[in-house]
Amino acid sequence: MFFSLAPRTRRRALWAVLVILVLSMLSTLVWLAGRYEVTQVQSHIERDAADAVSDIRTALTRNVQSLQALQYADHLTVPWMQEANTMLREHREWLRLELRDTELRVISSVDTPFRAPVFSRLGRAANQPEVVQACGVARRQSGPGYGSSTYVPQVDGLGLEIMDLCLPVITNGVLTGYTIATYSLSEILVNMVGPQLTRSQEVSFTESDGTRLAMHGTARRGTRVFVAKQLIDLPGHNMVLRMDSWRGAPDLFPNVLTALVTAMAIALVTVLVMLARDMRRRQRVELDLADALAFRKAMEDSLVTGLRARDSEGRITYVNPAFCEMVGFDAKELIGQSLPAPYWPPEMVDEYGQRQALRLAGNAPPREGAESVFMRKSGERFPVMIFEAPLINALGEQTGWMGAVLDVSEQRRVEEVSRASQERLQATARLATVGEMASLLSHELNQPLAAISSYATGSMNLLQDAALKDPQLAETLSSAIQRIGQQAERAGKVIKSVHDFVRRRDQAREAVTPRALLDDVMPLVILQARKLGVRVVVNCPSDLPAALCDRTMVEQVLLNLARNGMQAMADDTQHKVLTLLVRPAASNASSRWLEFLVADLGHGIPEGVAEKLFTPFFTTKQEGMGLGLSLCRTVVEQHGGLLSLQPNIPRGTVFSFTLPQS
Repeated sequence: MFFSLAPRTRRRALWAVLVILVLSMLSTLVWLAGRYEVTQVQSHIERDAADAVSDIRTALTRNVQSLQALQYADHLTVPWMQEANTMLREHREWLRLELRDTELRVISSVDTPFRAPVFSRLGRAANQPEVVQACGVARRQSGPGYGSSTYVPQVDGLGLEIMDLCLPVITNGVLTGYTIATYSLSEILVNMVGPQLTRSQEVSFTESDGTRLAMHGTARRGTRVFVAKQLIDLPGHNMVLRMDSWRGAPDLFPNVLTALVTAMAIALVTVLVMLARDMRRRQRVELDLADALAFRKAMEDSLVTGLRARDSEGRITYVNPAFCEMVGFDAKELIGQSLPAPYWPPEMVDEYGQRQALRLAGNAPPREGAESVFMRKSGERFPVMIFEAPLINALGEQTGWMGAVLDVSEQRRVEEVSRASQERLQATARLATVGEMASLLSHELNQPLAAISSYATGSMNLLQDAALKDPQLAETLSSAIQRIGQQAERAGKVIKSVHDFVRRRDQAREAVTPRALLDDVMPLVILQARKLGVRVVVNCPSDLPAALCDRTMVEQVLLNLARNGMQAMADDTQHKVLTLLVRPAASNASSRWLEFLVADLGHGIPEGVAEKLFTPFFTTKQEGMGLGLSLCRTVVEQHGGLLSLQPNIPRGTVFSFTLPQS
């Protein structure tokens, strides 16, 4: 029973605390409302008092300027008294204007036309001390000076509080007299304080001890009057401006506020009860939602597929860690980014922009994969496969697109490796076929070549008998038949070398001078050059050492490179020069190597073609098999050398290979 009542007791205690807090809040609000209203009323009257002091200061300054104008006027045209009368009609706060000499003796004086002369009862001499005080201040400051205010009785039994203003008259830098203006303090309040300030408030001048000197306006005396005081600091005299407001402290407003706050408190308690129930339901829903979000987050973090969400304008709204790792950007760097995306390659921005415009316009079919190329933050490009589908919210409206991005670079690499393997297998098969063909050709061609050699030998024997009849013709035919025999023998050696090369037998190497290698291939080179109109230039110093090589195969390399160079210049009509150069290899001087160069002046070899030029079965000729340069490189590498190419200056290509010295 105790345990069953304990929760109820706690809830009641909590509700009691809540009621106490609400009542305390209500009382505090009522008190604060009253204090706020009082503060507002006091601030308003303080501002009004400051405005009144500002108006009085401004008006007094303008009056000083008017008196200065009276001093500097030409009194030969308009007499001083006439002009003074005019100014008294314009300034009702002035009761009298006087012109005095340096000894303060009255020279001329004019009284206001709006009332009886102010000094008619006691005379002007009764206020002489205040005049002396004001003029003393004016003389010391070379400007206006004010005397102390004084009370002047009138003939009607009343009296006025007046204040004298003294302004020195300076002529050519010499004091020649004073102008005295007598102010009425009550008229200052009437004429210099704005009517909007005195309509509902009482304005008065007081001494520093609070004694009232003059007042204007009517104040309603109530239980509480708001008072504001402002000091008016004048040269020679200080006064206090006091403003009394008839607006008392509010009575009705706090009561209305009390009722309003009470009703709001009841509504607040009701809302709290409803919120408590809603909060329990919300907590259960939030707990379920947190579990679902945690499950989704764990699932997204475990994915290797990049996920990317975009709104209807193309801005990125979500990316998962796999996508960030894929492109190398953080989620903060990607979310909010519009088109073009930072992972788009610059050269593909236009193409991707058009594709995304179609996608965002809804013209592209959903869930259809598209292959693209993305760029990592480091600048590396990699292929991806993108699958996008509409992003539908809880209301069934499409708010954007959700995309799944797959990095297919590894797949492409595997495909490339597989393709390269297939090509190598095909090349191996074709090489095997070529090897079989080479063996067959070497076997079949040996018999006709042997027959040619036998016929050439028999012809030479017959020519020996005919040499007695026509020695010159016999010599010419003998030379031609010898060359036929030599070429037949050379062809046999080539076939034997190819046969040995295919079967990977050790070739017989011998020391051959570079000049001898060139002399053996020059007849065939010259014959090809005459057909194509190419001029051949040979540069082979005679003091070069011999090269250790398979003479027949190296001659075939030279012949193949020379033919390729001449064919590269076949379409050119002006620059047809083929250069054959032999020199010591500079980079391998310490190892004793010779370098052979074949330079043409053709159109050169593009960079993409140069990378594949030595690949088996790759050719740029319609009738070529793509084996010439590949076999040349193999022959040179079997000798330990290197076959390479580089652009010729100013045009063309230079093929070079190295052979070891003997």
